[in-house]
Amino acid sequence: MKAQILYGIGNIKYTEAEKPVPNEEQALIKVTRCGICGSDVPRVFKTGAHNMPLIPGHEMTGTVEECKARPEIVGKRVGIFPLIPCKKCPQCLSGHYEMCENYNYLGSRCDGGFAEYLVAPVWNLLPLPDEISDDEAAMLEPMAVAVHAIRQVGLLDNSTAKAADSNIVVCGLGTIGLFVAMFLKNAGYRNVFCIGNKDVQLEKLLAMGYEPDHFCDVRRREPEDYVLEKTDGKRADVYFECIGRSESYEQAVKCVGPLGRVMLVGNPASDMELTRQTYWQILRNQLTLKGTWNSGFSGIDGSDDDWRYVLERLTNWKMDFRPSELITHRIGLEHLQDGLDIMRRKSEEYVKIMVN
Repeated sequence: MKAQILYGIGNIKYTEAEKPVPNEEQALIKVTRCGICGSDVPRVFKTGAHNMPLIPGHEMTGTVEECKARPEIVGKRVGIFPLIPCKKCPQCLSGHYEMCENYNYLGSRCDGGFAEYLVAPVWNLLPLPDEISDDEAAMLEPMAVAVHAIRQVGLLDNSTAKAADSNIVVCGLGTIGLFVAMFLKNAGYRNVFCIGNKDVQLEKLLAMGYEPDHFCDVRRREPEDYVLEKTDGKRADVYFECIGRSESYEQAVKCVGPLGRVMLVGNPASDMELTRQTYWQILRNQLTLKGTWNSGFSGIDGSDDDWRYVLERLTNWKMDFRPSELITHRIGLEHLQDGLDIMRRKSEEYVKIMVN
């Protein structure tokens, strides 16, 4: 088969590879889509993967071609949860598979989706209804990550009752931040204010149904002043920090009111530091700071997890905007390096680059 293989830092090549052979507990999947994640860029150009040579890519979907354990899913399209839990550690035994202490991971620790075929454990598969397009199936992973963050602060429970009086800020409008904004809109929240720095971000928010004044462009406006104005001086009840830098962390603390909640979503770009004044604000305002990691998935026969929430919402979608509208670039597998280069150099405005 053809695949993109990462041999070392900065050394990724489109080449021939052995077509994988599934074991008794795995399925062979013909990949139809695989999105480029922001984490793929440092993995390829800066840090390398845990094991190399390796085929990157963890936001993928495809059609099952072989599966001895569950022959009924052969021919079915599937979503693929990329984290492979050990199922033995305390976190796995408590059902928090995303926090497994001894996990494997498709696309970073073992071969992933930037190839014509991959193998994945049957447990990690989610059969898809016809209503879900291949594009949306490949975006289930980042959508589930966004939903996981929202559910961590309880905003998808009894959302109708809370929608009128909850002031919510989403800062950082990459793919995950925009999906956070999308699912908050889908759940009925009205006072959602988004902070970004690109024209394409405003374009996507407007397509979702947001008003222009629900976007703060940091190139033209100070975020703290904006949040004070939009909340009548109350500041935010919940703030999603989707960047992962010290300055955006401090901004989050400044923008939430007493008893507010800060959801830390963005992966750290470097070491994080807090000023003494920021720490005092956390103490004196009795803020809640919460982290989120990956997404909740309970296996092929599971239920009531983040992936099922996304699937149910997509199947009964009520917004004019579809998640696939976040795809700004489509490229063939042989041109993966072009997509990675756009993201590394930020030479063009983009949201999601999809490999077909």
